[in-house]
Amino acid sequence: MLSMPNVSPSGPPMAASPLTVAVLEIDEYISNLGWDQPARLFALVDTARLRVQEPGLAAQLGLDDDSSKPAALTPIEQEELPAGTALDEFLATIAWPDAVVGCAMTVERLMLPPSAEASVPEGLDDARLTDWVAKHPDRQEVRMTVAVLRDGARESAVRLREKDSPSEVLTGAGLVPGLAEALAATFES
Repeated sequence: MLSMPNVSPSGPPMAASPLTVAVLEIDEYISNLGWDQPARLFALVDTARLRVQEPGLAAQLGLDDDSSKPAALTPIEQEELPAGTALDEFLATIAWPDAVVGCAMTVERLMLPPSAEASVPEGLDDARLTDWVAKHPDRQEVRMTVAVLRDGARESAVRLREKDSPSEVLTGAGLVPGLAEALAATFES
C-alpha cells in the first residue's frame, strides 16, 4: 500500500459528511499532482479504528494524534493500476479486507457538452468514438473522484480542467453513477 500525504481539503462545507470530506481530500491530493494522471484507487478506512488496530501505520500517515485528522475516513492510495487493463476488468478482480469501509477512484476523461451529443456519428466503435471526441472542438477534460462505502453511501467530485480551482469542484452522490456502481460491486461477495 502507498500512503497518501495528510492533506486538508480547501474548505468543505461545515456539515460535510466524512465521505464528502474524503472525496474532496482525494480531489485536492490529485490536483496537487497536476493533470494527465493515471486512474488511481484508494481504500477508505475508519480513522479511529486505524489508530487502534494499526498504530504504526497510523503514525506513518500522521494520524497518531486524535486532533491531526478530524475526518472519520482516511484514504490510503493503492498500488498503481496495471497498464493496459480496462477499468471494469480491473475492478472486477478486487476484493477488500474487512478493515476497508469504502473505496474511491479518480479518473480523467474527455466529455462533450449535451449540445454536441446530437452530432456524434452513428456506428462508431469505442476506439473511433474516443478519437472523434478527442478531436471535437467542444470537448472538455474532467477529473472525476468517486467514492462508495460498504453501506451503499456514495459521493463524487468533478473538476473541469478549464476551471481548475477548489471552489469550482462539483460534488454530489449521483454525478458519476457508472463508476459508483463498479466501485460498489467490489464489496459484493
